[in-house]
Amino acid sequence: MLTDYQISETTIQTKTRYERIAPYIEFILLLIILQSALIFMTSGAAEDEDVIRFRLLAHSNAHVDQQVKLAIQAEIEPLIQNAVATSQSVSELETNLAALEKTIIKVASALSNENSIKLERKETLFPPKRSGFFIHPQSMHDAYILTIGSGRGDNWWCSIFPKICFPDTAPKEEEEVTFFIWEWIKGIFS
Repeated sequence: MLTDYQISETTIQTKTRYERIAPYIEFILLLIILQSALIFMTSGAAEDEDVIRFRLLAHSNAHVDQQVKLAIQAEIEPLIQNAVATSQSVSELETNLAALEKTIIKVASALSNENSIKLERKETLFPPKRSGFFIHPQSMHDAYILTIGSGRGDNWWCSIFPKICFPDTAPKEEEEVTFFIWEWIKGIFS
């Protein structure tokens, strides 16, 4: 014969409390899954294989040479952006960039601290870079390479189209990463 189990009032209250919280927990988990999916889908789609890149190589890692590199980058980046903005096709972009070559050399020579300047367009190996959650793999790309002096210092590179630019070194101060769902949950319970 089976015996009847005694169900206490606290067991009934505990069960109903969990049953009331379960939909909220499911909703929060669903939001986390959706946020993760959106981050991975929008953080950095793979680049086109036919993009043109621009690479600026500093003479050395000395502070003065890195400042020269940054000054040149600040002057030529708007020129490149203007060429991209006025281009309607990849062939037109190539024409606009070819027309800018003499101007880029002139600007770089003026700011180079008497170091030699060399600008060439060739297939070159780019190291892997991380953009959000997407990692751009190491691969060969068509690129303009502006070399200041010996070109042995840290570099700056930019994918001209689509527009993605990276300094070679990581920034000194990083922002604290927060997730809106976690902040929302903490706000509810605080």
